[in-house]
Amino acid sequence: MADTPIELVGLDHVVLRVADVTASLRFYSDMLGCHEERRIEELGLIQLRAGAQLIDLVDLTKPLGRAGGEAPGEGGRNMDHFALRIAHLDEPALRAHLLNYGVEPGDVAPRYGAQGTGPSMYIRDPDGNVVELKGPPAE
Repeated sequence: MADTPIELVGLDHVVLRVADVTASLRFYSDMLGCHEERRIEELGLIQLRAGAQLIDLVDLTKPLGRAGGEAPGEGGRNMDHFALRIAHLDEPALRAHLLNYGVEPGDVAPRYGAQGTGPSMYIRDPDGNVVELKGPPAE
């Protein structure tokens, strides 16, 4: 295997756009046993702990949900993005690596994930799905 600035550690979180927050909470919390970890009402974001990872629920009627376009169905998707946890985030090396594969690198910014706030970058896969490359949490 060639040297690469991407050393996958695992899945960090999945972000789902949901039409019925109450039904989604009943499913993920009550039925599956996820525990609410964080809620940002003004954005419409609820983060649920699922073992070592997170499942984020985004209310379609709030700012984050509306930014994702139509509701799930013919013209819309319900998954906003998923995040892959990487061992380290060396921005210059990562940018060069992505560009070498024809992938447009996004901006690096601190974002909250399953292990806390740390650097991350959004990219798109060949089908247009958003993938977040999530570095380790800041200490």
